[in-house]
Amino acid sequence: MNSSASSNKTKSRCPLQEQLLQRRNSRENLDRFIPNRSAMDFDYAHYMLTDGKKGKENPAVGSSPSREAYRKQLAETFNMNRTRILAFKNKPPTPVEAIPNEFASAAHQVKSAKPRRHIPQTSERTLDAPDLVDDYYLNLLDWGSSNVLSIALGHTVYLWDASEGTTSELVTVDEENGPVTSVKWAPDGRHIAVGLNNSEVQLWDSTANRLLRTLRGGHRSRVGALDWNNHILTTGGMDGQIINNDVRVRAHIVETYQGHHQEVCGLKWSASGQQLASGGNDNLLHIWDRSMASSNAPTQWLHRLEEHTAAVKALAWCPFQGNLLASGGGGGDRCIKFWNTHTGACLNSVDTGSQVCALLWNKNERELLSSHGFTQNQLTLWKYPSMVKIAELTGHTSRVLFMAQSPDGCTVASAAGDETLRFWNVFGTPEVASKPAAKTSSEPFAHLNRIR
Repeated sequence: MNSSASSNKTKSRCPLQEQLLQRRNSRENLDRFIPNRSAMDFDYAHYMLTDGKKGKENPAVGSSPSREAYRKQLAETFNMNRTRILAFKNKPPTPVEAIPNEFASAAHQVKSAKPRRHIPQTSERTLDAPDLVDDYYLNLLDWGSSNVLSIALGHTVYLWDASEGTTSELVTVDEENGPVTSVKWAPDGRHIAVGLNNSEVQLWDSTANRLLRTLRGGHRSRVGALDWNNHILTTGGMDGQIINNDVRVRAHIVETYQGHHQEVCGLKWSASGQQLASGGNDNLLHIWDRSMASSNAPTQWLHRLEEHTAAVKALAWCPFQGNLLASGGGGGDRCIKFWNTHTGACLNSVDTGSQVCALLWNKNERELLSSHGFTQNQLTLWKYPSMVKIAELTGHTSRVLFMAQSPDGCTVASAAGDETLRFWNVFGTPEVASKPAAKTSSEPFAHLNRIR
């Protein structure tokens, strides 16, 4: 009877019901997903999802030796070098390569072709520098664009031609006027400014070995800091004054900056020539802007930065970011600080552990070189902006007061109180330097022959 009833029920369905039933069965077969888990190890998966991960991030508390031995044996049994918990037999489709293998490998070779730079830990050359004045506030070393190094030793300025390896004497000043307190090459690499202990500044033609003019009347005491901005020679003195001198005209004093109340020992113009940084023995760092300069009254500073706690002599403008300035403090500060000179904000401060005497940026890499005093009297190379130490160069036995960079940006000369001048291949070799030094016209100095 049941078979007959079921048969009758099936026969009693209308055609529409038959179509709906077939459509539903068809849809269920299409929507259903049947995974193939033949490659899955369920015991291993259960272990990894429960106890297997406890030893890494959440170690078990008070585990006994027997439990630890059991855990180790269990790990070996389950082959703990496996990491996949879920696994399916069917492999995923192979991804389409965006870059063909031959091009990708070539690009990788090009990227990795640059070798790691070797930084020699010792100086490549050492020269005697007798009578070098051991004075933190002076600036007695500079390297001109014509590859000639100038150094003041006592009352005499010497020139060392790096291309020829020869030394000549530029000038020896009288006892009552000396010693020499600062030297600075003009941008043309031919003319050089020499600051004196008697408050005067001499301008020399190094090629003709001839005194062109003497700047007087600006300062009341020694001139220990100099820097050029095209035809403008900026001088800083022990009297705290900063003076812009236009060397083309007879009345050379064109602007004065007053903000320091002790000796100015650091002066650096930015690459654009728009901003001047000055540091002094009063622990102050000032940023001055040419647009605010006035010939009628002392110019007001753009920023007065008071974060250093010792004299600020070491100053260096960043070659790849125009508004970034690095400054170094003396023995009571020991810090290198980085500044946004547009806003006056201190971006970073690093305690070096010793007196910071000088700073130089690498022109080819994002690196900064600092020279120091007691206790190691070393040069330290830093990676910027992480300020991780890359190398420490030792050899000087007294504080490294002065540093100068070669025109190609690769070699650094350092002079210390131990009366030696050392040369370091710290920034690379000239063959790999990316930008050769640009020659500058000497036309702004043509008038010096007629002005005395």
